[in-house]
Amino acid sequence: MSYQLQFGDLAGYAGMFASGAAVTFALTGVATVLGLGVGVLGAAACESRYPMLRALTGGYVEAIRNTPFIVQLFFVFFGLPALGIHVDEYAAAIAAMTLNLGAYAVEIVRSGMAAVPKGHREAAAALAMSPAETFVHVVLPQAFAKVFPALVSQIVITMLGSAVVSQISVEDLTYVASYVQSRNFRAFETYFLITGLYLAMALVLRFVLNAVGRRLFSRGLRGVR
Repeated sequence: MSYQLQFGDLAGYAGMFASGAAVTFALTGVATVLGLGVGVLGAAACESRYPMLRALTGGYVEAIRNTPFIVQLFFVFFGLPALGIHVDEYAAAIAAMTLNLGAYAVEIVRSGMAAVPKGHREAAAALAMSPAETFVHVVLPQAFAKVFPALVSQIVITMLGSAVVSQISVEDLTYVASYVQSRNFRAFETYFLITGLYLAMALVLRFVLNAVGRRLFSRGLRGVR
């Protein structure tokens, strides 16, 4: 059996592919900002003197890291309405991606905080800095500099994992691919193109984030090498 490739059939859907890629990038951008915020707060909670707060944070991290992302997504979109909490598909996608990225970010940021020399905290205390000021101005910048490459990798993984949000009708790149191949029946060409687009998007995202990291944390990143 011979199969003739016909990528030309996809040209008419270029606008849809671009729109789907934009949705994927937008979801990733919002989830990154919110997820890193969750990661910082969670890492701070792990150093709290309150056992209950540490336990709750640890439980959240373990629950997210040991369950599939698609189950988390379905829980938010299909499960929460049973409790009277209704969210649309885009809000559900952002919420699930944020919770997922946040759990991994907690552990990544916490490892960076653990790598900050104890003497730096002692020096901050000697300068009469409060614990909050020490965390924000001394510990957190150094922690981010040390673990920024790991955070970049996790953000890229989050973007790639976002493909499953098409299952709740979010019109991302994977949703567009499913729509297109159902219309032209060129499944091989469609998913071959989508594979290439995801690869290109991941490389671009990694390049941009690494450039931002070099600009913000160049001194800290040189120290890690």
